[in-house]
Amino acid sequence: MHQSITTQLANKRIVILGIGITGLSCARFLHRHEITFAVNDSRAMPISPGDFKHQFGDNTLVLGQWDQALITTADILIVSPGINTADSEIKQAIAPHCDVIGDIELFCRLSDTPILAVTGSNGKSTVVSMLNYVGNSIGYRVQLGGNIGLPVLDQIDDENVDFMVLELSSFQLETITSMKALAATVLNLSDDHLDRHKTIENYGAIKQRIYQNCTYALYNRNDKATIPNACYGESQTLSFGRDQASGENFGLAKINGVHHLMSGENALCSLAELPLQGIHNAVNYLAVLALGQCAGWDINAMLASLKTFKGLAHRCEVIETSDGIRWINDSKATNVGATLAAIEGLAPTLAKGKLFLIAGGVGKGADFTPLTDALRTQVEHLITLGTDGKAIGTLRLSSQMDKTTHVESLEAAVALAKAEANPGDMVLLSPACASLDMFANYVERGVVFIKSVFMQKGGK
Repeated sequence: MHQSITTQLANKRIVILGIGITGLSCARFLHRHEITFAVNDSRAMPISPGDFKHQFGDNTLVLGQWDQALITTADILIVSPGINTADSEIKQAIAPHCDVIGDIELFCRLSDTPILAVTGSNGKSTVVSMLNYVGNSIGYRVQLGGNIGLPVLDQIDDENVDFMVLELSSFQLETITSMKALAATVLNLSDDHLDRHKTIENYGAIKQRIYQNCTYALYNRNDKATIPNACYGESQTLSFGRDQASGENFGLAKINGVHHLMSGENALCSLAELPLQGIHNAVNYLAVLALGQCAGWDINAMLASLKTFKGLAHRCEVIETSDGIRWINDSKATNVGATLAAIEGLAPTLAKGKLFLIAGGVGKGADFTPLTDALRTQVEHLITLGTDGKAIGTLRLSSQMDKTTHVESLEAAVALAKAEANPGDMVLLSPACASLDMFANYVERGVVFIKSVFMQKGGK
């Protein structure tokens, strides 16, 4: 560690806001290093006081409301990502001298492990999982953390690590100021979390914070919002995209009618040789190669490893069936950009088959209109459900292809798609919405979809 924990945290009044997965890891870290702290959570019983005392001794626990008196005393406020410090109850209690941070910021202040940092509205879990898989498979000691995997403070004491791969959400980036990533990227930007961030401009500015003090800034040249702002100009830049690349940048090109990953004008491999299909996944592969190259990893070794990576559950996951229909579980597509990427990435892979889309849920204040062209030109039958399903359905009202049906459950959506689809067609669950109106999370939604597919007997 480049600064001692004692130097940074001793004799400070530390308050942890939230005792979920992140808050618990912060508490474990502080307790492990014998640093006194208090925890405050507005929920009535996220942890039992008995369990807390057993784990953390005499450290303070306050539940059931935001304790403004406790927050006011804090020199350091460690905030869990799901908690919005702009909420008036919290904001007005924070003292002017208080240092408001998250667990990632604390990690960055204490650790000198090289960081490969990834954010974006879509694809970041796939990219960091591939990066972690590739790095370890070619001989490096790589750990994965941030918005995925084990919390970073549960990993910080392991000093035998070559690289830390971080998936960073906008909520986490709000409280990061000290990170100096070896390589950082914003994969893409689309409407998401505007219920918290209010405007796409503010959301984009928060995502851009990942570039601060990084050595290499990697961006998607097909998405202007990912290009590093001028204030981050000291970083070396490298780009990736779905078009032809130049120089040392990464891109795609058709050779003899087949898409190939390219480094400048050099063909690396055909997309057909890789397990994850679709143009959106091709761009994910390119981002991984660019990040790995910045870390000094051998590109041929990376390509060999990528050919064995099978992908993530609930992210454009193929469900193997015997009915000849291509069922795709993309339940993790919780925003408009993810669903648009899935449609545009997968529709070109259909020969003469038709695309059936199941979408809807809680839109989180998003603007659905970017989906309009894809829904009208590439989707045969749009099946909607959930709180904002009908709002998505209205995007096709003026279309000649106005086959749109709203149903009351995911099971009903699958049954309808099964009744209409033929072998060679694709049924894509890609909701463009969060799941919390009908399910515990996107995982449960994906599991229900898979079960419903297998419950449908018979077929055409």
